[in-house]
Amino acid sequence: MNTSSLTLTKKIHSCVRLERDGQTLVIDPGGFAEEDAAVGADAILVTHEHPDHFDEGRLRAALEANPAARVWTLRSVAEQLLAAFPGRVHTVGHGDAFTAAGFDVQVHGELHAVIHPDIPRITNVGFLVDGSVFHPGDAFTVPGRPVDTLLLPVMAPWSKISEVIDYVREVKPRRAIDVHDALLTDLARPIYDRQIGALGGADHGRLTPGDETRL
Repeated sequence: MNTSSLTLTKKIHSCVRLERDGQTLVIDPGGFAEEDAAVGADAILVTHEHPDHFDEGRLRAALEANPAARVWTLRSVAEQLLAAFPGRVHTVGHGDAFTAAGFDVQVHGELHAVIHPDIPRITNVGFLVDGSVFHPGDAFTVPGRPVDTLLLPVMAPWSKISEVIDYVREVKPRRAIDVHDALLTDLARPIYDRQIGALGGADHGRLTPGDETRL
């Protein structure tokens, strides 16, 4: 595992950029993210097919801007890109491990969280990067190993705050940084900050899109 420090840049909603040693990895540049959220990426990871996580136009822009860029994702997303970018889109699932632009990545999880019993569950995978940063996508997947930084889906139609707090307690990261937050109003943010910070058992932080932090 590369021991150089990572720089994390928060993008809108569930998208983040991780940079180290001149290489950039982007996770979930969906339709809520900035138009250029994935441009400049050497590797792109997509957790599932929902449009707030996967936007074909944003991925195409990134792949066209950098002919060396590659995508790792589950089958439902890969099938939409394979024909246009042969050899550059890799299908992964739970239990897989790979190296993407120098980042070591492990795949954890299989299903999206339950939105409603009447809505069929789709596939969802989480990505553990360099054994330290975990992005679960739209699920409360516990990777079964220590996590330094949990990218926490803080607010979604499929969750309530007690589940978010219990998820932090179960993963036991050193710190949790909010993602999946585009629908969370400014009025509600202090409530979430206070309750997750007080009850989660981990350092809890929130970044404004564009902010970066060293991990």
